[in-house]
Amino acid sequence: MTRTFPNIAKYLKRAGIKLLKMGTSFITRLIANLKRYLLGDTADVRSSSVSPAPSLAGPVLCLGGGGPDVDEAIQWMINQVKRGNNYAAKVNVVVIRTYGNHDYNRLISDMKGVNYVETLIISNRQEANKAEIVEKIRNADVIFFAGGDQCEYTRSWKDTKLEAAVKSVYMKGGGIGGTSAGAMIQSEFVYDACASSEIGIETRDALEDPYRDITFTYNFFKWSNLKGTIVDTHFDSRKRMGRIMAFIARQIKDGISKSALGIAISEETSVVIDRNGLAKVMGRGAAYFVLGDHKPEVCEPRTPLTFSDYKIWRVPRGDTFNLRNRPTSGYYLRSVKRGKFNSDPY
Repeated sequence: MTRTFPNIAKYLKRAGIKLLKMGTSFITRLIANLKRYLLGDTADVRSSSVSPAPSLAGPVLCLGGGGPDVDEAIQWMINQVKRGNNYAAKVNVVVIRTYGNHDYNRLISDMKGVNYVETLIISNRQEANKAEIVEKIRNADVIFFAGGDQCEYTRSWKDTKLEAAVKSVYMKGGGIGGTSAGAMIQSEFVYDACASSEIGIETRDALEDPYRDITFTYNFFKWSNLKGTIVDTHFDSRKRMGRIMAFIARQIKDGISKSALGIAISEETSVVIDRNGLAKVMGRGAAYFVLGDHKPEVCEPRTPLTFSDYKIWRVPRGDTFNLRNRPTSGYYLRSVKRGKFNSDPY
């Protein structure tokens, strides 16, 4: 609260409100309302007579692995949508989150080719169906989902008018980005963390029991270039190879898909995907593309996972991976037996 309203007492004093005479619940509601209003306020980047791009050149995607954002990846998305960094037209950007502040307004407003940027705090289904919210999203050229809690995102936004509006931006050739939880909700199979803490299940527990506290959301954003994928983030710092292997095994064992491709992104790293499905790694670290293309030997509740021969491509910064025409070489194999790796999977 202090980051958003460092001088809340001053604002209330100016309004003639004496804190000591007000009840706590009243003050809480008042602050919440002020926060919602101020954080939804548009940050006008710079006055310009240049109109937003009449014809967008996407759709493109930008998936951030969490931690500090990769500015060049967000700039890449903007450039792709507006047909290159030398094209005169500018784009409108909307940041969506369920809580937090409007820090992204300043970050994105300083990027080239931005007409305006606005942050929308949309914390429940009622807000996600409001006409004024839907209109703001539909008028955007680029959407960016901040990090947070993917369970809260799926519960608040799935099957709402917000979801349809975001899809309309993608369909008209816009850009869809996100970081951490905001990236994880982009894949076809979404680990929603609704049965666990906000941090979610981690590798050791996932390999010991691939069903305990592990749930998924389906039929949310079904982007064509992310068909058959499941995205995971904070990958290197939290050593999440085992948990994405469990997620992949579940999709196959549960009959969701005959195969599943994990896109695992390190912190301070992004995977950007052009309209043709070519994924490029930007930022500090690497991304791992992990494929399970056969049934696991053992994937049962309360039983350690056994799954042989995952195919893993480690893609360092600057390199690419074709999601439409997946490579048939360049991978290494790793297996899990009774919940243990056969060798270092990284």
